[in-house]
Amino acid sequence: MATPTTSIDSSTVGRLARFVTVGASAAAIQTALLWAFVEFGGLNYLVGAAIAIEITIVLQYVANNAWTFSASQHTGRGEYLRGLFRTNVVRGSAIPIQLGLLAGFVQWVGLAYVVANLCAILVSGVYRYLLDARWTWQ
Repeated sequence: MATPTTSIDSSTVGRLARFVTVGASAAAIQTALLWAFVEFGGLNYLVGAAIAIEITIVLQYVANNAWTFSASQHTGRGEYLRGLFRTNVVRGSAIPIQLGLLAGFVQWVGLAYVVANLCAILVSGVYRYLLDARWTWQ
């Protein structure tokens, strides 16, 4: 008897790998910015995280548009700005999720804010990928 198999399109796997690569780079940048805002800027870790998140939202859009979603790349000025707006809506909607997880990991689990931030990025990353793939670069 034949067993059913699931087939995942190779372009989807490649796109997901590129998304993860961009996301990992952005996570490193975001965490470095968070650390700098807290340690040198004297900001509360949640305020520093919110600022770092917004900076990396823009950086990720540029990288994802050029590389991850190059097949549906936004090239015209209006299309590019519309895509930037959409990714800000998607990723902006994930900010409360990420900040809530960050606060929970710090306050309830006792993780250092830098480690907690990386954990929060991982958990909220699935949400961001699904919305970006289905709406920002439809």
